[in-house]
Amino acid sequence: MKFHINMAVVKSQYISQIKTLSLKCGECCYFDISSLNEERYGRLPFSIRVLLESAVRNCDGFQVKSKDVENILDWENNQKQNVEIPFLPARVILQDFTGVPAVVDFAAMRDAVKRLGGEPDKINPLCPVDLVIDHSVQVDVSRSSTALQKNQHMEFLRNKERFLFLKWGSKAFKNMTIVPPGSGIVHQVNLEYLGRVVFNMNNVLYPDSVVGTDSHTTMINGLGIVGWGVGGIEAEAVMLGQAISMVLPKVVGYKLTGQVKPYITSTDVVLTITKHLRQVGVVGKFVEFFGPGVSHLSIADRATIANMCPEYGATIGFFPVDEKSLMYLRQTGRPDETLECVESYLKATKMFRDYSDPDNDPVFSEVVVLDLSTVTPSLSGPKRPHDRVSLSNMKQDFIDCLNNRVGFKGFGIPGEKQSVEIPFTFDGNEYKLSHGSVVIAAITSCTNTSNPSVMLGAGMVAKKAVELGLEVKPYVKTSLSPGSGVVTYYLRESGVIPSLEKLGFHIVGYGCMTCIGNSGPLSDPVAEAIEKGDLVAAGILSGNRNFEGRIHPLIRANYLASPPLVVAYAIAGTTLIDFEKEPLGISKDGKEVFLSDIWPTREELQVVERQYVIPAMFKEVYAKVTTGNPRWNSLEAPDSLLYPWDPKSTYIKHPPFFETMEKELPARESIKDAAILLNLGDSVTTDHISPAGSIARASPAARYLAANGLAPLEFNSYGSRRGNDAVMTRGTFANIRLVNKFIGKAAPKTVHFPSGDTMDVFDASERYREEKRQLIVLAGKDYGSGSSRDWAAKGPWMLGIKAVITESFERIHRSNLVGMGIIPLEYLPGQNAESLGLTGKESYSIEIPDDLKTGQILNVELSDGRSFQAKVRFDTDVELMYFKHGGILNYMIRSMLQ
Repeated sequence: MKFHINMAVVKSQYISQIKTLSLKCGECCYFDISSLNEERYGRLPFSIRVLLESAVRNCDGFQVKSKDVENILDWENNQKQNVEIPFLPARVILQDFTGVPAVVDFAAMRDAVKRLGGEPDKINPLCPVDLVIDHSVQVDVSRSSTALQKNQHMEFLRNKERFLFLKWGSKAFKNMTIVPPGSGIVHQVNLEYLGRVVFNMNNVLYPDSVVGTDSHTTMINGLGIVGWGVGGIEAEAVMLGQAISMVLPKVVGYKLTGQVKPYITSTDVVLTITKHLRQVGVVGKFVEFFGPGVSHLSIADRATIANMCPEYGATIGFFPVDEKSLMYLRQTGRPDETLECVESYLKATKMFRDYSDPDNDPVFSEVVVLDLSTVTPSLSGPKRPHDRVSLSNMKQDFIDCLNNRVGFKGFGIPGEKQSVEIPFTFDGNEYKLSHGSVVIAAITSCTNTSNPSVMLGAGMVAKKAVELGLEVKPYVKTSLSPGSGVVTYYLRESGVIPSLEKLGFHIVGYGCMTCIGNSGPLSDPVAEAIEKGDLVAAGILSGNRNFEGRIHPLIRANYLASPPLVVAYAIAGTTLIDFEKEPLGISKDGKEVFLSDIWPTREELQVVERQYVIPAMFKEVYAKVTTGNPRWNSLEAPDSLLYPWDPKSTYIKHPPFFETMEKELPARESIKDAAILLNLGDSVTTDHISPAGSIARASPAARYLAANGLAPLEFNSYGSRRGNDAVMTRGTFANIRLVNKFIGKAAPKTVHFPSGDTMDVFDASERYREEKRQLIVLAGKDYGSGSSRDWAAKGPWMLGIKAVITESFERIHRSNLVGMGIIPLEYLPGQNAESLGLTGKESYSIEIPDDLKTGQILNVELSDGRSFQAKVRFDTDVELMYFKHGGILNYMIRSMLQ
């Protein structure tokens, strides 16, 4: 079969502005910049070549202009100039926690368009959209052969209404495919099945590219596909054909040299890179990996590194396609014509990479280097993914955390309380818990379950441990939640499943589970012991996030680790162990067993992987990915253009975002005498702003659900209720680990001024609303780091927050605030709330000029007569346009009406 090896259909009006060579192919005329002797193209980073192709392919004179193509082609000069460019990705990918509110918005937009006299069926995805249901299943049951069945049963009981709504969406909207629950984790399914690498649309080829409503969409970068996470609001605009407006990024070249040592895992590599790149500072930049060391990494290794991209702060962590990529496509059962398509197209367009050839290296904004041979066994924690801890120093690091000698990581436990032991009874036996006791050990998350080497490594560690008679304490909540059915397939075929189950690592579900906070309840005796002793209990998980309160509200110390280390710590039962000097346990014949006695080498794992990870299993698993769930198949969803909203529903509710919207632009609104709702510090994450986990029984959201007749067992999680704005508004800033300076300790509370009353955040916002006062949030550095959840912007909008003033924003959250019409402001360099003497008790006024410009400096006037300046973080003219419309979706509705 012959393919057109070209970048886009030529448009004659742009030929004069771009040096091109037209290639005749049948009756059509095409051009391919990379086939020219164009020096600038050959110097471009490979990730920028994908942005260039997108601009060429979508050049229409309106959203994408010829100057945009030229600006990207001249990246080497323009990357330093804050040049704005458009990007239209080839597709969008969603998960259900963010997918449900996206479909809710689409349904509400259809209603708004109809109300305003338009055609509601125009609200429809214009590009392919895949939605994978993977965030709903929880670890209700573990350490049981029936865990999988029971957890999936509970998932459908809790979420039937949400699933019916999504099934309606799959029928009501074109170009939308739903991958049912029980199929796997979105990013692993994307890597193993959905990722195209190269699109073939009517025999015209172009690179796959994607944005997703989950920050770890970057995992697909490991396969050579440019993709990153955006807020749900921004993704919805892309689905409706709107280009992403972005500043042409700098590209950091990350050169890998050497080879990893035999006992090092890919997790050790990624945790090392994550800490290194956080130190380098790559927020808002592309990172592109190159150098001879890349050739020694499998696609699964690269995907692990790319998955953690949000944790080191970059937009993408990109590995261009090479021979290993083609091998992976074969291994995962992609059709032969796909392989032919990918190889031919990418080589013809000079987007195929030879990592070992230094003459093939492009120009980068800067280059940093890592020698893979220097990587040592690692974990990260206890509170942030980039706080890498060497395994050899883990015990001492935890002790330092107790002593509060390590800044942000510390717990500040008084010396006399550091050795406390709390006895408790579990299943008729007596045990003791102390600081550092491991109570959750979870092999979870696409970050590592997509990598056969570390999954088989966990199985081999378990097998050797069981053979020696080692055990896991029965009260430790162990679980195994694979990212796809393929994992179960090769673990079973390699014979390690019985050993994993012997240690309590039964398969509990196919979804994010513990990594997203769906760890389920601890047993009552364990929970009571932790609370009685105010213990810093530990969770060890093979995930990508370990923020405070995320894994479980009672577990304060959470460490990211490779799956084999998860098994090891489950056996040890404590973080207070030095594996190099202390035994993991005692064998059945009375001998000390050290971790090194049961740890496999990379060579051992590669032999097993080659034998058991084969194309046939991928083909078998994914042949039924959209039809293999009988419960899903039996759901009968409504069949209508407009969604029939149920006013009694506590899951799916018509949102208020467009209820008062009119065709005309809203009048400009300045900020006058606004109150400070919250005065926050550094590293406030989107988990703090809009938690995804369990709903506390004393919270405003719980009171709302109880008033609607629900018992606490029916509350489910905030993540599952993102289709209901009443719950989510009450859940905004409801994380129990939120530290508000007005309160001085961790609590989801604030102080109302001038009364001085301490209240739940939602209740305070309601009082301010009654007083007709606008609201502002003050914060420190890295505001909004973490997940790309749109409710971290929608919730503040619902509370009445008009602006957020910080020292710095994380990329995705700033975009989400813009998308909701909230003004992102930054203190001038070197300034913050403390240096300016801001208490947050003042009233704040900000005049917003009619001709507001990107990056403009505004005056902030205080009620006590003082003032300071802040920079507006609208970074592009398109973002300014969204703000004038009251948000990106308002702009899209008005565009549809026109």
